[in-house]
Amino acid sequence: MKNKRTVAFNIFLYTLLGVWALFVLFPFYWMILSSVKTYSAYTSEFVPKFFTLHPTFQNYIDAFTTVNLGRYLLNTLIFTVITTVLMILVIVFAAYGFARLNFRGKNLVFTIFLSMMMIPNELLVITNYVTITNMNLRNTFLGLILPSVTSVFYIYLLKENFEQVPDELYYAAKVDGTSDFKYMWKVMLPICRPTLVTVTILKVIECWNSYIWPRLVTDDPAYFLVSNGIQEIRENGFGRENIPAMMAAVVVISIPLILLFLIFRKKIMSGVSRGGTKG
Repeated sequence: MKNKRTVAFNIFLYTLLGVWALFVLFPFYWMILSSVKTYSAYTSEFVPKFFTLHPTFQNYIDAFTTVNLGRYLLNTLIFTVITTVLMILVIVFAAYGFARLNFRGKNLVFTIFLSMMMIPNELLVITNYVTITNMNLRNTFLGLILPSVTSVFYIYLLKENFEQVPDELYYAAKVDGTSDFKYMWKVMLPICRPTLVTVTILKVIECWNSYIWPRLVTDDPAYFLVSNGIQEIRENGFGRENIPAMMAAVVVISIPLILLFLIFRKKIMSGVSRGGTKG
């Protein structure tokens, strides 16, 4: 009787998971399907069709020829790599300082720092825009990168992870005359590598998908990111929005992120769970 209940529960659970998976994967299917439909076929569908008998890859060609999508991909790669590297440097030193160094008012400073997470992103965008404009950094990579080189949440996550390393290791290293930088580099970072890998991957995804900020501070095509390119393709339809070409561009842009997540998904999950566990 118990085995029958277990089997019935498993059937119900996997059925529920299967239905949920269909809901999650359907947007990806619709994106790929739309990208292989011709422009005329897509615009003539008054009732959307969930398949096509005449797929085409012309939309992928149009995505690169209608706008300079290759240049936008390169710009996005530069923006993502530089921003991620700078952010990792900033959060590692900040998290280590809050986790291991003792200075007057540390808890108060960290509390104030943590309270910044309560500020709405819209206010930060407005403030950053005014600052970057006043510094004449619009339409520059520096203007794109500077507002994204730190993250209160990632500092908090890494600080919690650093604090899980036993204090005895730190005291033993100090007795041996090891500097704080060497201890951080040789001991803390290798131990906390899963969380660091997780933060890096999440930041790469965040930068790659960045939309609002690049749209605000760039109007020169030389500094456009893929978000600008998608919008351009969308607006270049023949009297209407060119959705198939736009979907083709989205497929091209999404492939690196999907592969990145599939390759490092276990590290992401272990890093997040490790960062949120004390003791």
